[in-house]
Parts: sequence; structure tokens; C-alpha cells
Amino acid sequence: MPTSFDLETFLAQPRLAGLSLSPDGTRLVVGVSTPAPDDKRYRSALWSVDPAGERAPRQLTRSAPGESAADHLPDGTLLFVSARPDPDTTPDGDPAAALWALPAAGGEARLVFAPPAGVGAVSVARTSGDVVAAATIFPGAERLTDDRERQKARTDAGVTAQLFTDYPIRSWDTYLGPREPGRWVLTAEDLTEPGPPAPRPRTPATGDDTDRDTDPAPDRAPEPDAEAVPEPALLARGGGLLGADGDLTPDGATYITSWRRTGESSSRQRPSDLVSDLVAIDVATGARRTLVADGRSYAGAVVSPDGTRVVCIAEDIGAPDRVEDDHLMLVDLVDGSVRELATDLELWPTNPRWLPSGEAIVFEADDHGHRPVFRVDLDGDAVTRLTGEGAYTDICVAPDGEQLYALHATIATPPRPVRLDAASPDQQPTVLRSPVGDDPSDGRVERLTATADDGTPIGSWLVLPTGPDAGTGPAPLVVLIHGGPLGSWNTWHWRWNPFVLAQRGFAVLLPDPALSTGYGQDFIARGWGRWGAEPYTDLLAAIDGAAAHEHVDAERIAVTGGSFGGYMANWIAGQTDRFRCIITHASLWALEGFHGTTDLGLIWEREFGDPYTDPSRFREHSPHQYVDRIRTPMLVIHGEQDYRVPISEALTLWTDLSRHGVDARFLYFPDENHWILKPQNSRLWYATVLSFLAEHLLDEPFERPRLL
Repeated sequence: MPTSFDLETFLAQPRLAGLSLSPDGTRLVVGVSTPAPDDKRYRSALWSVDPAGERAPRQLTRSAPGESAADHLPDGTLLFVSARPDPDTTPDGDPAAALWALPAAGGEARLVFAPPAGVGAVSVARTSGDVVAAATIFPGAERLTDDRERQKARTDAGVTAQLFTDYPIRSWDTYLGPREPGRWVLTAEDLTEPGPPAPRPRTPATGDDTDRDTDPAPDRAPEPDAEAVPEPALLARGGGLLGADGDLTPDGATYITSWRRTGESSSRQRPSDLVSDLVAIDVATGARRTLVADGRSYAGAVVSPDGTRVVCIAEDIGAPDRVEDDHLMLVDLVDGSVRELATDLELWPTNPRWLPSGEAIVFEADDHGHRPVFRVDLDGDAVTRLTGEGAYTDICVAPDGEQLYALHATIATPPRPVRLDAASPDQQPTVLRSPVGDDPSDGRVERLTATADDGTPIGSWLVLPTGPDAGTGPAPLVVLIHGGPLGSWNTWHWRWNPFVLAQRGFAVLLPDPALSTGYGQDFIARGWGRWGAEPYTDLLAAIDGAAAHEHVDAERIAVTGGSFGGYMANWIAGQTDRFRCIITHASLWALEGFHGTTDLGLIWEREFGDPYTDPSRFREHSPHQYVDRIRTPMLVIHGEQDYRVPISEALTLWTDLSRHGVDARFLYFPDENHWILKPQNSRLWYATVLSFLAEHLLDEPFERPRLL
């Protein structure tokens, strides 16, 4: 982190995300996002990183729309997704995101798959080079040409209306129609030979559900010349693929994916409709067979190097009397057996990856304010923690299985590519040469542990001021409550960055109250369906512990949070007036009404129960019922396009605060969703937050941002 880490320095920082290793192990590819020239959005380019750490990073792609979702074919060809225009055509309107192929030796990228609605996730068969890609399609359309005609008819008629028959109808910031999820097969020939191959029609699997946020956005502008791109075969379609991920066997013969039960019940939907079975789809015929259907939700499937087994995550989605739980599972594709791995691990595994030998698996898991890499050996069940401090993501395994690569970040340092040994415990990573250079941190970060009312230890990170006034006396404290609620403060954050606040002279507390991950099942269970109970008292305990720190001014404290963190900020506002001010972003306010307006109310029924038969938990833990107690000045922030926590929550909160005479402001973003993503909007967000905090913690006049 630079010595002068003010807001403008922070916003200009390049941001790394996604990591892919070439099959021969000689090249890592990472996405690097920077503000576009007009400063209205971030755009990403793909860069090459030397796994040996010797050669300087090199930019591989460049376009105005940007590139992302890098993956490799067996011959080293780089696949990526981009909305860049096809140089061989003159499209009418902005193209949707398409799949491109860049030869390993370099040169021009070639357009290989351009469905009208855009391309989503891509899975590559590691031996054959065949690909399965996600792209939505209109119900009743059998080919992309049919889909294109349907889209043109709607566009020509000026129609954007949609008719829904199933629930849900939207996700995060997108309505899920009018298309439904689909999966398409591109053969190795489609990807390597120029010109369109002969079409390979197939009767696709059918379904009856709609799209979701991980599938391409609907109603994008059509590309009249996209028919020049090869049309692949439609492998599967329908609501079972709602939010599904998957992986191909190395020979490309079988696609392993999750298959959601939503919409398949004839009775009123229940949280059990969130369950996804694990299925295998025959690529040649489209026939689907169920591998595991045990009432848990399966995701993250990765096929073994020999194609005989699958490792995946099985989630017990939970119920009001049973907390959610995640497990690492091994499924044998030959005999159908299912085995749980890492059975003694009290953490939630994610992002599993096979070692080439097939003898071990590596994965990530939150763990007491960190996110280490773990290894589990299949001969037995021994688990080894490979890394110490920090958070690791995007694990890639070297072809020889001796080395791992990942992105590594800490609370104080943004992600950087690193190399690890695949077997050594508690190691320090070797930092590779990064596209954004070295950024030594001068951040002052401490780990604190407080004690809850029931004796449970509560972990937090404390970031101390780094600005010009640092060390001149006790600093005002800003408490940042994380969202989720199933999450943890363990890595660098671009949306709620504590160092922007620390540079302004504030100390910042990042607490992990009940419901936080990385502390075991019992810690989550303490707050399950009890958001206003232990999570609240845990936060007070963590704040009391930080307030006793010699560099913290216990009389000047502000509470802030987004999503679940915003809920907790609202709850705190109605329970105590000890804090100078409260900032609540994308927050839940009136839980009964929220259940009917959020994109998927079934999620909340797992914890709070069925509101149609027993709404008691929704009512008991709803912050709105305490509005008459609120005396603390509040800043409310919300985006119009947020469907997870709809704008109705902020509007109701604002109305209630206004009618009760609370000193409050409302920062509204009509073009943002659950997160504030555009650079100019982010600048306004931080400027408003910093000014509000300075007003109430530093007794400075509120400085209204110029563009507001």
C-alpha cells in the first residue's frame, strides 16, 4: 500500500482477479482492471505472469470493452470472454459478450462463439479440448438462429415485457427472463479450425425455469453477422441449470453439473427447492443421469485427471432448527460411491482442485480471520494447512503437482500472484512479479480478541490511522460490519476499504460476530436465525475491546455496514445511542416486507421459518420496530438496481427516519445495484461517507461532494 493512500490513489489502483495456468505450466494469466479513460467504469485486460517469477508481466489483450474469464485449451490457446466487436463484421449495436480464442503463440484473437444473449461460464475438457459454454436461449427456440429471430422480433416491436410462470423472477440486479439457461457444446474443431462446421442438431434436454445472474444478461443487442460464427450443439437447457456450474471429463464425453429442483414441485415452494442434485450429462446424446440426490445442494464439481471421480461441495442448506453446513465430497463416477473428505475439519471448504496424481486435493477455507490453502490426502483423510496468514483464491496446480499458484491478499495488501509448495505446511508464499508491481504496505494492523457474554472469543482486525495525524493521540473509531452474514473479514476490500478511512485519521475495526465463517459450526449456530441477539452482543463486545485500545478514542465511535452489516447497523441504531453516527448501506429494515420483495425469499426461510405460517422470527429480529428509539444521526445509502436487498428497504427506512425526526441523509444511486461499482459513483460514495464521518467524529462541517 503506498505511503499516501488517499481516495484518488485508492481508486486508481489496478485490481487483480481471476487466475489461469496454461497446460504446460509456463504461463499464468490474470485479469487486471483499471478505470476506463472516461472514468465511468472499470475495464479488465488479461496479462501474462511468469510462474518462475523471472520474466516481467506482459499484457495479452486490449480493447475498450475489456476481457475476462480466462481459460486455456490443451494446446495453450487462451479462451476469454469479451464484448469487443468482431473485426470481420460490422455489427449493428453493441455486441454481447462472446467467447474468443487467442493462439498460444500470439496474434489476433478469433471469435468462436457469439450467442445473441452473450456467453457465461465456460468449461474445458483437458484432453480433448472440447468446451461447454453457458448461454441463455428463448423457450421454444432450438437453435441460435431461432433465438436471434425471436430477439429481433421483440426489438422491432419495441417489446421488453416478460411473462413469468416460475419463482424466482430476478437475481441480484437482473430479471431472469425472457430466456432460460442453456449449455452449448463446442468441439475442438469449432475452436481451432476457421469457418463454420456443419451443424450438429440434437434434441436438447428440456426444462421449465428461467435465467439467473450467472448466465448472460437478456435482451442484449443482436449481432446480425453472428451467424458466420460456428453454431454449437445445445446440450441442456431449463430451470435445472439455474445458477449451475460444472466441469467436463478430460475426454469431453460427460458434463458434470448441479441440477436445481426449483420449479419441479407441484406444491407451494419450500426452501428445499433450493437443493441442487449432482448430475452427469452425456455430451453425445444430452441424456442426463443423477449421481447424487440426498437433499443437499451440490456445487463446484471438478473432475479428476483420470476422469473417474468428482470432488465437489455439498451444502446442507439448513432450516430454522439446523444451521447450514458445507462439506467436501468425493463421488466415484464408476461405482457411484460417495465419500466425505476432511471429516474432522470444522471449516467450510471451497474451490477444490485436484493434484495431477489424483492422490490429493487442495482447497480454500476461511479460518480465524484468514483464508488458507489446505490439502487433503485421499489415502486416509489427513488435512494439512499449507499456508499461514492472509487469504488465498484462484488456486492453480502445476502440471507436475509440485507447485501451486494463487492470488494472495491480506487485510492490508491487495491480491498478488504467488507460488506455493504443494505439500509443505504453514509456508510463506513466494511472491511473483505482478502486473501492478510491488506495493509494500505501511498499514498498521493488529489482531484483537474480545470475549462475548457467553465466554466465546470474538476476533477482529484493528486498522490504525496512517494519515498525517497518526500517532498524535487516540483516534476516532469506525466499525465496519461485514455482509453475508456468512462471511469473514480476512482479505483486502475494494468496496469497504479501511485504509481510505485510516488515511483520513480514523481507526477502523473489522469484527467477526456470530454467523461469521472460519470459527466452526457452533459459532455460526450462535447467530442462526437470531440476528438481533448474539451477533449484536458480539459486536458490542468487540467494540468494547477496541475502545480500550490505547490508540482509540472510546468516546468517538461510528458504526457502518452493508447488506447484513447494514441490517446490524440499523439494529444497533434502535438499541443504543452510544455511537456518534451510523452509516447503513443496502440494508435490511422491515423483514416481513423484505421477504416478499427480495429476489429469493426462500433463502431467508431457512433461518427465519415460513412467514405464512409463523412470522415470529421475522418480527422479533426486524429493526424497523425500534424506529421510535433512534436518536443517532444516520446516512442511508442504496442502489436502485439492487434486487437482493430492494430499494424498498431504503425507502421505508428513510420514510420512518424522516417521520420520527431523525437527523439523516439519503445517498441514492439510480444506476448501481447491491454494490457501488462505477469509479465516479465509488468516488462519491467514499467522499460522502468520509464527510459524514468527519462531521460527527471530528466535529468538522459536512462538506457536500461537488457533484451532489
